[in-house]
Amino acid sequence: MDLEGLVILITGASKGIGKTLANILNDYGATVIGVYNNTKINELYDTYKCDISNEKEVANLFKYVKDKHEKLDVVVNCAALAIDNDIYEKSKEEFMRVVEVNLGGTFLVNKYASLLMKRGVIVNMSSLDATITYNTLEADYASSKKGVETLTKIFALRFPNLKICALAPNWVNTESVLEMDPNFLQNELERIGQKKLLTKEEVALKIIEIIINDDIISGEIIKMGEDNE
Repeated sequence: MDLEGLVILITGASKGIGKTLANILNDYGATVIGVYNNTKINELYDTYKCDISNEKEVANLFKYVKDKHEKLDVVVNCAALAIDNDIYEKSKEEFMRVVEVNLGGTFLVNKYASLLMKRGVIVNMSSLDATITYNTLEADYASSKKGVETLTKIFALRFPNLKICALAPNWVNTESVLEMDPNFLQNELERIGQKKLLTKEEVALKIIEIIINDDIISGEIIKMGEDNE
């Protein structure tokens, strides 16, 4: 897998899919920039603290990348927020905060990345919750991920020099998922017919496939786990 020398920025790299992906890419010889917000990354690759919902911080992030690395080949947007609760318990502030991070943050990262990248790949993380597996506790999260898919198509249209795609996986064995009430999780898996959780490694390798596979074209929304196997 020829990833050596590529400069790859990953948001949400302190845990979950982002952390797994960053470690794999680092092992393959890529120059990784792991972006975190609340949980510091203790790894051997480059790291940077940034709240992706804050435009000034995002602008400074990409200035840092330009000044230190001089180029950027790949961006993977893994950072996300979920505040799961019932519609009548969910405040407007909670709803908008989730949208601000998941959709607004993805917009800002795509916007500033596109200013720096002459060619390359951007992968935005969506979810099958955007289309078919949503539940009543995640009106904000599912809506934000649907927005990410539309945003991906718009950026792909606007920047034909880049390959900009979104990956929409089913339930994944991230830390946040494994911390859920096991009865709720099992009921949800049975409700949507998913036999087992996807692994973080499986999702990370699918992201790498999107990066290197020329048959995957810009604007595609790649679904993962839809067959529930």
